[in-house]
Amino acid sequence: MFQDFDELNDPSTGSERVSRLRAWLHDRNLDGFIVPRADEHQGEYVPPHSERLKWLTGFTGSAGVAIVLASKAVIFVDGRYTLQVQDQTDPAIFSIESLVDNPPPKWVKDNLREGTRLAFDPWLHTIGEIKALTEAAHKTGVELVPLAANPIDEIWIDQLDPPLKPVEIQPIEFAGELARDKLTRLAEAIAREGATHAVLTDPSSVAWAFNIRGSDVPHTPLALGFAILAADGKHLLFMDKRKLPMKTEAYLTQLADLHPPSTLATQLTGLAGSGAKISLDPALAAERLRMLVAEDGGTVVSAADPARLPRATKNNTEIAGARAAHRRDGAAVAKLLFWLDQQEPGTVDEISVVQKLEQMRRITGNETQMPLREVSFATIAGAGPNGAIIHYRVSTQTNRVLGKGELFLLDSGGQYQDGTTDITRTVPIGNPTQEMRTRYTLVLKGLIGISLLRFPPGTRGADIDAVARLALWQEGLDYHHGTGHGVGSYLSVHEGPQRIAKTGTEKLLAGMILSNEPGYYKPGAYGIRLENLILVTPAENLPEGDIAMHGFETLTLAPFDKRMLRTSLLTRDELHWLDEYHARVLREIGPMLSGDVLAWLEQATSPLPRDHKD
Repeated sequence: MFQDFDELNDPSTGSERVSRLRAWLHDRNLDGFIVPRADEHQGEYVPPHSERLKWLTGFTGSAGVAIVLASKAVIFVDGRYTLQVQDQTDPAIFSIESLVDNPPPKWVKDNLREGTRLAFDPWLHTIGEIKALTEAAHKTGVELVPLAANPIDEIWIDQLDPPLKPVEIQPIEFAGELARDKLTRLAEAIAREGATHAVLTDPSSVAWAFNIRGSDVPHTPLALGFAILAADGKHLLFMDKRKLPMKTEAYLTQLADLHPPSTLATQLTGLAGSGAKISLDPALAAERLRMLVAEDGGTVVSAADPARLPRATKNNTEIAGARAAHRRDGAAVAKLLFWLDQQEPGTVDEISVVQKLEQMRRITGNETQMPLREVSFATIAGAGPNGAIIHYRVSTQTNRVLGKGELFLLDSGGQYQDGTTDITRTVPIGNPTQEMRTRYTLVLKGLIGISLLRFPPGTRGADIDAVARLALWQEGLDYHHGTGHGVGSYLSVHEGPQRIAKTGTEKLLAGMILSNEPGYYKPGAYGIRLENLILVTPAENLPEGDIAMHGFETLTLAPFDKRMLRTSLLTRDELHWLDEYHARVLREIGPMLSGDVLAWLEQATSPLPRDHKD
């Protein structure tokens, strides 16, 4: 299994650990410390030794920040984790704030008095984050104190060592472009920004640029490391050689000079001292990197990571790989849904379904000579009220039997060498209520609305997010997460900069892959989420239009549960889309199935009646 179900947090440890941190701060004349859920790469997924927020608080979510003061401690989370954080932290120690509505800079401005010395680790905060904190602190006279060492690392006695998993080459048959050609493109982009160098801090960008993959963080094929790319082509790669097999090391030495990660600061200050103009992405690069460049006489060029957009806009090989991965993955999901349909309510639990689904993905991958390399994230398998926890993770303590009359939300994905998948389906266990069916149908209307959308070049994710919410809004309902995130090519299942959300400011470009996942959550009762991955298609002229329009190609291939539908709520166009989609599902994954599973899929994808009364 790529997943385990051990309980990963213990809220009762928070009191003693916070006391130790407070003592450390007191001894150094500091009033507080900020603990983000981040490592020096600022990625969503971090290795175990960097899970400082989880160690201190018990909170296991992928986004959060704590501020610990002498007599107060606060943890900030977004809407995905509102319920989860209440279960995982000690309310006697931590009060909970919204990471969106009352983020740390605002909270600092409103709650800390003049003269407060608030410490932070500049490796664990981006340049942009510290800029916002500094502006807020100055308004009230708070002093921000950068530390040379992280206090959590000093008091975390059994902290694990950094990972040293082997790095492998991503072959051209899956990458679609040679690394040397990518690096040439990036060098030209650096020069256009007026810089001599750019620091790649995001391991996804390093992996994409050098055509390498690793396994240093859970479920995402990343090799942790940094790169300094040069406009003149003299690139530096900072990666522990103990992770590099002989073939990989020989390959990489043809592309860059290899250095240990511990020498990054020295190399950067050396370049800065020689007058280099060094590009740093303020949304991704650690504040420590800016400090190193500025303090040694270099010029900081504020610019986006040059690899982000090229990585997000998939080439033809990556797109073909994504399509193949989704056919394979869809067949595995269909096998799981068929199996689940045969189980009596009350006879299986959440863990059993997660295990069965991973087994189906392994079997289907082996049958198609493209093995499952990993799951793309810990499967969210929520029965009944657990489904209302947006990023629920089943454990042996929370494991719930799928009971009669409940809904079951299953959000999962696979990592294959040709592509990354992410799919959510919600199914009834027994007979759903009329309310469940109505709200499921409203969620589906949002998914179909995005799927059918045509939009002009320059459209951003924020411009279309409301399309997915419209049917819900009309009934006074909503969901507290974005509608879609970017997805990598055998890389992170959550890839930026593209997203469909109120905060999605990046233009949607042809070749970008995003999720399309509206939802609805009734706390204590059930959750509904439906998710397909979609590909932005090239802008095309419409027969009678004036402007070329982009659209979306749906990549995910698995049926929606017709038992959950109220077809009277669907328009003719929505019914047509659903029938066409189901016909395509049968056409593309049907040949990979046989016997009872194929018969089940044929029924699950059959056309909907147009005169059905519900």
